[in-house]
Amino acid sequence: MAELKERLLPPKPSFATATPAASNPQEPSAACAGHRPLFQGMDFLGLKKRGQGRRSWICVDSTTGGSQVIEVDKFTMMRRCDLPARDLRLLDPLFVYPSTILGREKAIVVNLEQIRCIITADEVFLLNSSDVYVLQYVAELQRRLTAHSVDALAGGSTPPDCLPFEFRALEVALEAACTFLDALVAELEIEAYPALDELTSKISTLNLEHVRRLKSRLVALTRRVQKARDEIEQLMDDDGDMAEMYLTEKKRRKEASFYSDQSMQGFGCIGAGVSVSAPVSPVSSPPEPRKLVEKNLSLARSRQEDSMKSSDNTENIEELEMLLEAYFVVIDSTLNKLTSLKEYIDDTEDFINIQLDNVRNQLIQFELLLTVATFVVAIFGVVAGIFGMNFSITLFEKPRAFQWVLIITGVSGVVIFCSFLCYFRYRRLFPL
Repeated sequence: MAELKERLLPPKPSFATATPAASNPQEPSAACAGHRPLFQGMDFLGLKKRGQGRRSWICVDSTTGGSQVIEVDKFTMMRRCDLPARDLRLLDPLFVYPSTILGREKAIVVNLEQIRCIITADEVFLLNSSDVYVLQYVAELQRRLTAHSVDALAGGSTPPDCLPFEFRALEVALEAACTFLDALVAELEIEAYPALDELTSKISTLNLEHVRRLKSRLVALTRRVQKARDEIEQLMDDDGDMAEMYLTEKKRRKEASFYSDQSMQGFGCIGAGVSVSAPVSPVSSPPEPRKLVEKNLSLARSRQEDSMKSSDNTENIEELEMLLEAYFVVIDSTLNKLTSLKEYIDDTEDFINIQLDNVRNQLIQFELLLTVATFVVAIFGVVAGIFGMNFSITLFEKPRAFQWVLIITGVSGVVIFCSFLCYFRYRRLFPL
């Protein structure tokens, strides 16, 4: 308690004079070390700036197909794409998140393996990276956009079966993710099947360790493929999420609604100008026919918008559902390859366990034979012990008595050993 009190109480001031040479130079550093502030040495300001700093993005335009590198901060990207911070966190390369496809009001957030991008109605934003699959994604998207522009210029109009820009960008992302996962599966298959065959032919510690590492890779890869497959299946089962992803149609409806409101305001101003010329009583209300006309126009416009919205949503959902279903089949085939490889590994493990059980059974049988042989040899020890006792009998006086004792004991041992073997075979402990 005295030591604890001395630690807690502040030191008393000393009024004794001391020369600088007699003072201990290590005392100030020790006092500073004892009163070091919490979290000293951690640069929280640097971490905060790193989270809010500018990042390099690759922007692909939908009209020209050209790409450019831009540097914007997190809040600018949030305002530009109308996304919350948690959606941008999915694209952060410092974090590892499972495959995700999110449909928002003005953008689609895609996190599929190496492809992490934001798709809007006019642009695609990817984190600037030197990864091969990211560069291939940009090149393939530009190639398709250029080919579509050439076809549109040659034909003079857009083909009726052409997908919107956001769906084409999503299709390229799905294709890149499926290709990446399928390449990983093919590489694992090339390495796994020979290793499993070698293990079945020769069971060793090195081969077992190699197969254990391959199985760990298989489990991790299966989890990634299963998550991507579940994400596509969940998106296909939800019509609302698929309708939310049609960004071009929502943009067109918003523009049409804006122009319609402008025209209605112009019509109201014209009606107001006409009504000003006529004398109106201050207590009278607007004429009833004008009210009915405005009400009928608003009802007709709302009904027309609702019917157009429902029909377009149904058609667009079918287009997106067919697109997702095509890549769902591809990734399901990849998952089936992993399932077949896992079954092959399980079969190999069962075969090895059977081999080990067979060897164990052979060892048990050999041990049983040695036990029976030891029992037979022990009979000679018993006979030798009996005749080694210090007493006199008439059998010792006969010259060939010792030979008969050995013959009878040996024959008895052989008979006992053969009896045990017959019993073991009768109980099927030994193979016939």
